[in-house]
Amino acid sequence: MDYVAALVPPMVMAVAFIALIVTIVKSQGGANKAKEDAIVDAALARAEAAQQAPKGAQA
Repeated sequence: MDYVAALVPPMVMAVAFIALIVTIVKSQGGANKAKEDAIVDAALARAEAAQQAPKGAQA
């Protein structure tokens, strides 16, 4: 029975890892992709605008 105790943790980790990968792959694209892309684009635009702001305008 020692071999069962030795194999259970790696098997649990393997199943959890596979579930994580499946979740990541399924969440790519889909209905929320445009919404997520818009949020990222807005954040990048704000960051670029902050970098291009004149030095005297910052408080």
